[in-house]
Amino acid sequence: MRLSPPVEPMLARSVTALPAPGGRRLLFEQKTDGFRTIVFAGPAPYLQSRRGSDLTPAFPELARSATVLGVEAVLDAELVVYSDGQLDFAALQQRARRRGAAAERAALARPAHLVVFDLLELDGVVLVREPLRRRRAALEDLFAARRLSAPWALCPQTEDRHAALAWLDPAWGAAGIEGVIVKDPQSPYRPGVRGWSKLKARTTTEAIIGAVTGTVQAPTSLLLGRLDAASRLKLVARTTALARPASAELGARLRPAGPDHPWHGQTFSAGWHTKEPLEFEPVIPEQVAEIAADTAVDLGRYRHPVRYLRLRDDMDPSDVDLG
Repeated sequence: MRLSPPVEPMLARSVTALPAPGGRRLLFEQKTDGFRTIVFAGPAPYLQSRRGSDLTPAFPELARSATVLGVEAVLDAELVVYSDGQLDFAALQQRARRRGAAAERAALARPAHLVVFDLLELDGVVLVREPLRRRRAALEDLFAARRLSAPWALCPQTEDRHAALAWLDPAWGAAGIEGVIVKDPQSPYRPGVRGWSKLKARTTTEAIIGAVTGTVQAPTSLLLGRLDAASRLKLVARTTALARPASAELGARLRPAGPDHPWHGQTFSAGWHTKEPLEFEPVIPEQVAEIAADTAVDLGRYRHPVRYLRLRDDMDPSDVDLG
């Protein structure tokens, strides 16, 4: 094998819409909700994360499948865990922390899969300079020749723009398809370069404003909640930075809360990848916000910041769907 870890994966830049029809030929692929993984298949298997760390000990069943693939290969894939008919990112995160016997037990309880979308090397031949259409053809041939099945899966790909638009439907999002990746069939594989485009599926929904960052009079972002079955306000999202007009409008409408606020004394992290506490000011949870969010939700909480759209004066907190 000529390639060796770490290999920087080729990346995608975010866009707000699919390219207009009638232009150059493009390929569309589903964007699945998982861990980006470079798979080194062969006698010494290795699963490399996007940032170069070793995922192999956490997913022993995938390492074994990579060992018995029957050919040395380097594949670009999304590592996922299915649960109850949909992708389960929270279960994937839990599995990534397991090692040894705990990892083996987790592999039996919640086996992982690899959704493969690119082939970087095959049987000693490096393919990164080949156009995507040839790499894809070689990947499809590999799946056919080796009769690959679970835990291997071939990422769906199409030239049909209408089919790609259908993948943005919230029903696909509920199943774990985050959006669409757009690729040029003539493009080589360029490690570390944002040479693809990605469009995330988004939906609008409502949540209760429970707190702010900044000050109540001039908030910089919102912490949003929903009532659970016991009518307790649970944090579900944080917004991106508020535009100045929105901050001014909200500052005039929100009221600071006292010590009886359900989040008084609670600690929230500043982000998914940090334990740094977030400084916030609770507000009386009486205002409902309409937000735009993507479909990545873990245990009822949006993984990525949502975008504030407007206040919903026509709704009371009790009108918001239960979290």
